Amino acid sequence: MTSLVQPPFGNFDAAHPALEVADRLAGPVARALADWADTGAAGSVLYVETDPEKADTSVFAEAYQVPLEASANCVVVAAKRGGETTLAACLVRADMRLDVNSAVRRHLGARKASFAPMDTAVAETGMEYGGITPVGLPGGWPLLVDAAVAGAPYVLVGSGRRRGKLILPGRALPLLPGATVLPDLAS
Repeated sequence: MTSLVQPPFGNFDAAHPALEVADRLAGPVARALADWADTGAAGSVLYVETDPEKADTSVFAEAYQVPLEASANCVVVAAKRGGETTLAACLVRADMRLDVNSAVRRHLGARKASFAPMDTAVAETGMEYGGITPVGLPGGWPLLVDAAVAGAPYVLVGSGRRRGKLILPGRALPLLPGATVLPDLAS
């Protein structure tokens, strides 16, 4: 039996410590939580069960009464320079726009940066489209986190699957592998 906890926001039927319900997470996410060197951060992550038909940001926010500024989208980008492509993840608040053409491109030292194709993002992360999360990204990937997300008391992100979300303290995001907090990643 798993513990029930009160989430810091939203209207969910139940919330559980994510480590207690690892079987509900995508494989890479469950492994990342279990292996996270900062056990306090890993233990602070909550899991909420949600309807996969309501996974898209605006529908989700309304259905579960989650403010957009408390939700973050994890976007996979492809940065190209000299015939080489680097994949990276960017985490921005749901009410903001990722600055791919300037901030992302400049930080990654790329000539061109764009959103990665859906099939590439899904295949490379091992996560479902619409559920990609910064927890459990492939090793070596840069994770660019907008300062507004890292500064939030709590933030809701994907769980690796369209069914379910994670809620974690914003202060835990810079502790994820490959994370860099940037002040102007989104506007």
